[in-house]
Amino acid sequence: MRIVFMGTPDYATKILKKLFEMPDMDVAAVFTQPDKPVGRKKILTPPDVKKFLLQAHPGMKIYQPHSLKGDNSEEILKDISPDFIVVAAYGQILPKNILDIAPCINLHASLLPKYRGASPIQQALLNSDEITGVTAMLMDEGLDTGDILAYRYEKIGEEDNALTLFEKLSECAAELTPTVLRNFDEIKPLSQNDVDASYCKKINKSDGLVSFDSALDIYNRYRAFISWPGIYTNSGLKLKKIRLVETESQNRPGVILDISDNEAVIGCKKGTISVITVQPPSKKEMDIASFIRGRRLKVGDCLV
Repeated sequence: MRIVFMGTPDYATKILKKLFEMPDMDVAAVFTQPDKPVGRKKILTPPDVKKFLLQAHPGMKIYQPHSLKGDNSEEILKDISPDFIVVAAYGQILPKNILDIAPCINLHASLLPKYRGASPIQQALLNSDEITGVTAMLMDEGLDTGDILAYRYEKIGEEDNALTLFEKLSECAAELTPTVLRNFDEIKPLSQNDVDASYCKKINKSDGLVSFDSALDIYNRYRAFISWPGIYTNSGLKLKKIRLVETESQNRPGVILDISDNEAVIGCKKGTISVITVQPPSKKEMDIASFIRGRRLKVGDCLV
């Protein structure tokens, strides 16, 4: 079968790799987001999917339109004449004229209709969910509202964070995709129940700001935002590595309860966390003991 793939980050790359491994599947072209400036020096950097293709499949046709509504995307796709368009974290909503070219199947990293939108993996962690998964969905003009073709479930471990969960779900999606494509004609699509739908927004830097109200909330934000934007306090102190100690005790927010060579236990209004490394504004990451010594803090003082 002839496939056009649309995807951008590492999650999509793992699915694309699996398609290349399937002898009955021909990836005819790949659409991904345009290269973007990255870092302080604003170095123009290709997305993960493009990096993979340039290294592993240098002859593959790569298209990077700023919008599928222009740049001759419709003409290009019609000329390719795919049997399927497979979409995974592409970063654009497909317009109707593209949806009409071939069945468009999206691999969404949640159990739809839960967590439609841009950050389903992070939202599952923020909400302390124990189960998540991948949904193969027949795309329509809405935001993750299309009929469901298949699910695959994945347990969220207590130590999981956004990085480990992305890895798990990308593997789920990679295994699910060929099965759905091969059995597409026999699958009876299931309509989503909009009453049960929830949405998650695009993550902003401000989402990483934490207070010492809830230890569980701090820990969940740490897990969800570990790659970006991280978590930080009002003073700008970044909490680079932490662990959850417990969630029930009542304390003065931010108070230092215990100090050891490797960590410091910090009280929250509810619960306690252990801080292992921090990064003060405009400084390098350091262990918490060095930070506390430098600030001449002791048990009973506030961390910030």
